[in-house]
Amino acid sequence: MTQPNENITLPQLERTPQRHFYTGSDMSRALSIGDLRARAHKLMPRFVLEYLEGGAEDEASLARERQCYAEWRFIPRQLVDVSRRSLETEILGKPAAMPLAIAPTGLNALFMHQADSALAQAAVGTGVPYIQSTMSNDTMEEVAIAAPGVRHWWQLYVLGGDEIWQELLRRADACGCEALVLTTNSQIFGDREWSSRDRIGGGWPDASSMMDAASHPRWFAGSMAHGMPTFANVIDFVPEGKRGFFESANWIRSQMPKSLSWNHVAKIRDRWKKPFLLKGLLHPDDIRKAIDSGVDGVILGTHGGRQEDWSVAALDVLPEAAEIVRGRIALMMSGGIRRGTDMLKAMALGADAVIAGRAPLYGLCAAGAEGAARALEILHDEATNDMGQMGVARLSDLTPEMMVSISRVAYPGGRRGSAMG
Repeated sequence: MTQPNENITLPQLERTPQRHFYTGSDMSRALSIGDLRARAHKLMPRFVLEYLEGGAEDEASLARERQCYAEWRFIPRQLVDVSRRSLETEILGKPAAMPLAIAPTGLNALFMHQADSALAQAAVGTGVPYIQSTMSNDTMEEVAIAAPGVRHWWQLYVLGGDEIWQELLRRADACGCEALVLTTNSQIFGDREWSSRDRIGGGWPDASSMMDAASHPRWFAGSMAHGMPTFANVIDFVPEGKRGFFESANWIRSQMPKSLSWNHVAKIRDRWKKPFLLKGLLHPDDIRKAIDSGVDGVILGTHGGRQEDWSVAALDVLPEAAEIVRGRIALMMSGGIRRGTDMLKAMALGADAVIAGRAPLYGLCAAGAEGAARALEILHDEATNDMGQMGVARLSDLTPEMMVSISRVAYPGGRRGSAMG
C-alpha cells in the first residue's frame, strides 16, 4: 500500500543522518505541520492525543485520508513567469487569503481553555473562515466577541426536537454567522475504540490515563484547571439532572435522530436564508440530490476518519464530484490536509476550497492561538512556494491536466483514476 511521504528516508543511509521534528516553543522555528504535531504530542496526555488523533475501528478511513494524496503526482510546467504568485480567492463570494477554512471540531476545551475563541482569532489573523461546532465549548456569542471580524460559520448537529436547531439558527444569525454547515454523517457515533480504551464506566479516564495526565501539569493548568468543559451552546436544552460533562455528552448523542433525511435539509433551507452547506457527503447520488435541494455547497469528507471505517477519502471522489457539480454550487473537501501540496492537489482536481481540522489543532495544542495561526501560515507559505515549483501563478491555472494518478481505485460510476487529462 502506498504510504504518504514514504520518501523522506531516502536521504538517510542506515538511519543516518538522524532527523528530528522541532518541539520547542518558538513558533517561528516550527517549519511544518509535523513540527506542530510533534510539540502537541510532547505537551498533551495520552488520552487527549487519542481523542485528537484516533479514528474508527481499524482506522482504515483515517489512513486513507493521508494515503490518497500520495497517489496523485504533479506534472510541472517550466519557463513560466511565477514572480508574482497568489493564493487569494473567494469562498462563498467573499475574499479569502487562501482556499481554506478551519474545520468544525468539538470539545476543544480538552486541549486548552477558550480554544474555540483561539481558533477564531487565528482565522481572523490569517484571513480564512472559521467553522464553529455545535459541540464547541465557547458559546457562539463569546467567539464573535473574542474574534471581531471573523468569517464565522456555524456547524449544525440536528438533535432533539425542531426547537433546538431552530434556536441555534436564530442565535447564529443574530451573532453574525455568515454560513451554516449541516453535518450529515454523524447521527450514529463511530466506534472509536482506541479512544474508548482509555476510559472506564461513565466516560472517566482510567487509572493509567489519569496518572499519565498528572505528568502533564502544563496541559492541566491550561485546560482542566478551569473546570470541566460544558457544551455551552446546547447545555440549556439538556435536562437539569444530566448537565455534568459525561452525562450531557451521552444525552446529546442519544438525541441525534437516526431519521435525519432530505426532509430535514428542506426545513433548514426554508428557515436559513444565508449560505447553507452539507458536510460529509461522498456518494455521487447524494451530491446530485444536494444540488437539487437548493443548498449552496457541499463539503466532501469522512469526519476525519472517525465515522464509517473503510470508506473512500474525499480526494478519491473529488474528480467525480467536480464533474457533477460543474460550478453550480460550492465544492469543498476535508480530510488529511497537512501540506500545501495537499491543498493544491485538491484545487487542481476541482475543489473550491479545503477544510482543515487536525492541522490547526496541532498548532492550538502547541501554542494556542499563535500556534493555530502558525499552522495556517505554514500551509499558506508551502502552497505559495509549491505553486512556483509547478509553474503556476494563480489558483485558476491549477487544472486536472497538471495531475496524474498512480492509483487503481475505481471511482463511483466506473471511471478509474489512472490519469487525468
